Amino acid sequence: MTLLPRLRRFLNLEPEPVSRAEKLVSTLGGIIGIFLVAEISYSVTGAQGAVLIVPSMGASAVLLFAVPHGRLSQPWALIGGHLSSAVVGVTCQMLVPEPFLAAGLAVGLAIGVMHVLGCIHPPGGATALAAVIGGPAIHQLGYDYVLSPILINTAVIFTVAIVFNSLFPWRRYPVSLMRFTDSPPKGRTPTAPAIDRRHIEQALADMDLIVDLTIEDLQRLFTLAIEHAERHRLTPEQIRLGHYYTNGRHGADWSVRQIIDEERRDDPAREMVIYRVVEGPGQGMADSCTRAEFARWAAREVFPNGP
Repeated sequence: MTLLPRLRRFLNLEPEPVSRAEKLVSTLGGIIGIFLVAEISYSVTGAQGAVLIVPSMGASAVLLFAVPHGRLSQPWALIGGHLSSAVVGVTCQMLVPEPFLAAGLAVGLAIGVMHVLGCIHPPGGATALAAVIGGPAIHQLGYDYVLSPILINTAVIFTVAIVFNSLFPWRRYPVSLMRFTDSPPKGRTPTAPAIDRRHIEQALADMDLIVDLTIEDLQRLFTLAIEHAERHRLTPEQIRLGHYYTNGRHGADWSVRQIIDEERRDDPAREMVIYRVVEGPGQGMADSCTRAEFARWAAREVFPNGP
C-alpha cells in the first residue's frame, strides 16, 4: 500500500454520498438555529456568557441539521444530554475549587451520566465544561444555568429542528416523524432480503460500541446494501395495488408513489397502473404508466411508518 492510500485510510477520508440539496439544507438549518440561540444567549447572560454557551449549541446544530436521523441527534439525546451535563458541570464548579480538575471531572462525569441515562450527546461535554470555565457571568447563575440559558436554548434549537426539517419531505426530525420506512410491518414480506433487528442488536453488543445510527437505520443500511450487492430490481409482477414505492434518489429528487388503481390486460407488457405522488415533487398529483415503466422507476418498496 502506497503512502497516499495509507494516509486516506488513516484519516478515514471518504467521499460523502450526499446530494447538494441535502448539504444546502443542512447549512441553512445551522444558520437559522444558531442565530436564534445566539440571540437568546446574549439576552440572558450577556456577551461573555454567549461566547461560551453558543459553541455547545453549535455542535448540537451540526447533529440536528447535518445528521437529523442519527441516534445522537434524537430528542432524548439532545435534551437529556445537555441538561444532565449542565447539572454535572455546575456541581463540579461549586464543589471543586481547582479549575483544571473541575473541568476534567465535569466532562468525564458528564460522559458517564449520559451513558447511564442513555442520552449520549457529544455537545453535552461542552455544556458541562462551560459551567466550569465560563467565568463570573456563568458562575453567578448557579443551577439556574441549567434552566436559563441551557434549557431555553435547547428548546429553541429543538423547535427549529422540528419545523425546519419538516419543510423537506426526504428528512424529518425527530426520526420518528418519517412517514415511510424500509422496514415492513409484521405479516408483510419485503421486496428485498432483510436482517433481523435482534441480530443487529447482538452484533452491536458484541462490538461494545456506541454507533450514531438507530437500529432501524442500520437495518435499512444492511437491507439496501444486500439489495445493491445482488443487483436487485423490482419486476413488474412485484408492483402491487395499494403499495408504496420510492425512486431511491437523494435530496429534492426523492419521491414516493402509491399504486391506487390498475388495469389488467392479457398482454402483460400493456398492463397499466395509476399512482399518486405522496412524497416529493408533485405531491398529491396522480398519473398513469405501464406496470413495466413503473417498475423501472421504482428502486424499492417502502412502508407507512405507523397507522
